Amino acid sequence: MKAVAVEEKVESSDHFLTADEVNANLSYLRMKRLMDIVGSLLGIIFLLPIFLIVAIFIKIEDPKGPVFFKQVRIGKAETEFQMYKFRSMVSDAEDRLKELLALNEVSGAMFKMKNDPRITKIGKFIRRTSIDELPQLWNVLKGDMSLVGPRPPLRREVDLYSPFDKQRLLVTPGCTGLWQVNGRNSLGFEEMVKLDVFYIDNRNLFLDIKIILKTVKCMINSDEAY
Repeated sequence: MKAVAVEEKVESSDHFLTADEVNANLSYLRMKRLMDIVGSLLGIIFLLPIFLIVAIFIKIEDPKGPVFFKQVRIGKAETEFQMYKFRSMVSDAEDRLKELLALNEVSGAMFKMKNDPRITKIGKFIRRTSIDELPQLWNVLKGDMSLVGPRPPLRREVDLYSPFDKQRLLVTPGCTGLWQVNGRNSLGFEEMVKLDVFYIDNRNLFLDIKIILKTVKCMINSDEAY
C-alpha cells in the first residue's frame, strides 16, 4: 500500500469519522481484542530473553537510571494511561526537552530529532530496531493499547490538534500502524494523521495482520527509525 494513494483517498473523504461509526463492527473489535491478548502474551513470553539482555545493557551504561521509561499518553476518547518503553535516553531527558524543541525535525504536533543528544548508546540501537517499544506489549495485554492502531500522543501534542487530527483518538492506540510501515520518520505529522484516519476508516483483521507482518520487516530494515 503506497502512502500517496492512501493520502489521496483520505483527502477525498467528505465527512469526519465518528466514534459510533468506527466502533460499530463489534465482531471485528472482539476478534481484534482476542488477537491482542494472544499476540501480546506470546510476545512477552518468547521475547523475555531479549528483555533481560536489554535491561542489563541499560543498567551497565547508566546504573542510576531505571530500565523502563513510563510516560502519560492519550488513548481512545482522550483517556490518559501510562505507556511503557525501554529507557533509551539519559535520566533527565524530559527536563532537557524544552531546550531542544526549536530543533524539531518534523512538522506539526510531534517532536523528532535524528541526532538527539539525550539518546544513550544502547538507546540508539534499541530505537533503530524498535526494541525500545517492546514493553508496550504489557499495555496491549492490559487493554490500554492494541497491536495495531494510531500511535498514542502526548497531552501537549493533543492540545495542538485540529478537529481533523482528533479523529486519531476515536480508537484504541497501537504499537504499530500505517505510519510505521509507510515511511515513518520520513513523513510529517500531517501525512501521519492522514494514514491514521485511512486506517481507522478501513480497518479489518486482514489489514491488521498485514501491518504487523510489514512491521517485522521494517524492524529488520531499520534505517528510518530514530
